[in-house]
Amino acid sequence: MAAGGDMERRAFAEVRTAGRRIEGYAAVFGSMANIGSYHERIAPGAFRAALAGDVLAMLDHDPGKVLGRTRSGTLRLSEDSRGLAFSLDLPDTQAGRDVLALGERGDLGGMSFGFTVPEGGESWQGSTRTLRTVALREISVVSAWPAYPDTEIALRAAGAGQERARRRRRLIMAELMA
Repeated sequence: MAAGGDMERRAFAEVRTAGRRIEGYAAVFGSMANIGSYHERIAPGAFRAALAGDVLAMLDHDPGKVLGRTRSGTLRLSEDSRGLAFSLDLPDTQAGRDVLALGERGDLGGMSFGFTVPEGGESWQGSTRTLRTVALREISVVSAWPAYPDTEIALRAAGAGQERARRRRRLIMAELMA
């Protein structure tokens, strides 16, 4: 991979809904992903420099379906010990309503992010790539399977049935990734 080349995308599945807001992780640190001919993991701090920029939230990486952005305050991003956390206030648009409905039903596939790697932002050990610094362009709510299988989809609704549903979705995701 050439540093600073074409934008890359990675998917995760950690999403919760609360009112017209979804929250979760767009990326997790240390989780290994099989990207095809190589494996990849994200180092803690990889997004730190990107948090100061304007990042978009989209549906399925479609720039025609913007759900929010950091510049307007409708998308909030932060890094913690687990990964890149997000909180997104969904708009009252068709795309926003679709995301809300799919999230409430447990049908969201997860989150993804689009990025480029600046010069010196990655390291390789054999066929394993570690992302140390990324230029984050966007995060997306997606219906595809996550590239990083250690994540999960979770709804922020109260009740024991939600925890059972989350475990069931995790098992289904694991079977699909096998």
